[in-house]
This record gives sequence, C-alpha cells and structure tokens, in this order.
Amino acid sequence: VQLQASGGGLVQAGGSLRLSCAASGSILRVTDMGWYRQAPGKQRELVATITSTGRTNYNDAVKGRFTISRDYAKNTVYLRMNSLKPDDTAVYYCYAYIVTISSGSRDYWGQGTQVTVSS
Repeated sequence: VQLQASGGGLVQAGGSLRLSCAASGSILRVTDMGWYRQAPGKQRELVATITSTGRTNYNDAVKGRFTISRDYAKNTVYLRMNSLKPDDTAVYYCYAYIVTISSGSRDYWGQGTQVTVSS
C-alpha cells in the first residue's frame, strides 16, 4: 500500500491551495483518512480527519478555512486550504487507516508535501 500526496507549494498569505492524497495497492477497505502537519521545530499536529461515513474533525486553528473531503471510489482524500496564513507553513502528511489481507488493519502515511505561506 502506498499513499501519494501532491499539491503543496508556495503561496502568499490569503491565498489557497488544494492537497490531494491517493491510496493505492491491495486495499480491502479504507476507514479514516486525514492530514497532519509539522512545522520546523514543532511537533506534528492533526489538521483534519474524515471517517468512512463522512464525519469530519478539524484543528481549531484551521476551522472555517480548511475543508477536508474524499473520493471513496478513488481512495483519495483532499484538503482545500483557503485564507492561508504564514502560521500554516509546514510539511503536510496524509494518512489513511487501511485494511489489507496481508497486514490487517493499520495506518499508512504519505511522504509529506511542503506548504509555504509568505507574508
């Protein structure tokens, strides 16, 4: 199983970006998917998650600005980020909790994509 993230980049404050993360491989079922981020010198923190039933959860710092969604048929999760702030600068990691025949249920992580917001 692999998670491939894309969509990061450099944007000015107030701008927008959309991140994508697709899971591929011998997948039986994907339950939760989501995004974490890690800024330099800081611990990794949750950004947003979405369950298999579409229930979402957001970090208070991004509520009202970021929207998480997913395409269940494509095993892909998205993060739409609006009104970006310099504090949003970080490496963003996607994750998915996936069921496979060989490994049972466990979480998988993408490689990380850099988001840089300039002031």
